[in-house]
Amino acid sequence: MTQQTSFRVGLIGAGIQLSKSPALHMQEGAAHGLDYLYELVDVTARNLPDSALPDLLDELEGRGFCGTNITHPFKQAVIPLLHELSDDARMLGAVNTVVFQEGRRIGHNTDWYGFYENVARGLPDVAKGRVLLAGAGGAGVAVAHAALKLGVGHLDIFDQDRHRGEALAAELNLRFGAERAFAVDDPAQSLPWADGFINATPVGMLAHPGIPVEPALLEPRHWVADIVYVPLITELLATAAAKGCRTLPGGGMTVYQAVGAFRLFCGREPDAERMTRHFHELCAVETPR
Repeated sequence: MTQQTSFRVGLIGAGIQLSKSPALHMQEGAAHGLDYLYELVDVTARNLPDSALPDLLDELEGRGFCGTNITHPFKQAVIPLLHELSDDARMLGAVNTVVFQEGRRIGHNTDWYGFYENVARGLPDVAKGRVLLAGAGGAGVAVAHAALKLGVGHLDIFDQDRHRGEALAAELNLRFGAERAFAVDDPAQSLPWADGFINATPVGMLAHPGIPVEPALLEPRHWVADIVYVPLITELLATAAAKGCRTLPGGGMTVYQAVGAFRLFCGREPDAERMTRHFHELCAVETPR
């Protein structure tokens, strides 16, 4: 049986024109000798409402794509449009990768693995007794899961929607044991006692400028991780670094979630170290010294 060598995949999201996912995937595809095309499907660039998501999935499936990545703001909204969920996606209630297979849409989540690997490699020795997470949306649920698997003992969750934060904390306590996760109304209720801070909101992206926490709350003893990677050094990370904090950009999470997605799309085993090198080359090209 001849193995498939041509793949068309996409990324559906809002404000994603600067995404490095196309270059990451296509270069890795080329290294495997594949005809591999990765297309951005940006509702902002197309001037479409979020309600266009069902039509966009139909479009890609109709054009013969083998799957698509899903990003903000669709990681939870896409679930009712799928036929099946992987164990990770079902457990987390969020999807970042959809595989089209024999007329079925199968949702997966590689975000938690991406964040887990990024922290394990980039901040391997930081204190994890208590950590504050900002954001309980589609990315936040994956990051929270990874944080507890990394050994965070007490995870505070701040979200503009208090009920969403409470729901995520309740899910985590069922999964990992009681008294591990807590919803808070304000970062000031947590950061003075926390070891670290994680941003899992879109704040800091070029389309959502700003900083997700009051800078005065950050202290040199904190470590700070961001999931945003465009720009690679967000206002949050720059502010934290200036205060003497250890910081971790979102680039590593991007690489490792892409590793998982590439494997799902084409059934080949990607070279994570090669993809990491390529990611840094892309960043260097965009920020010449």
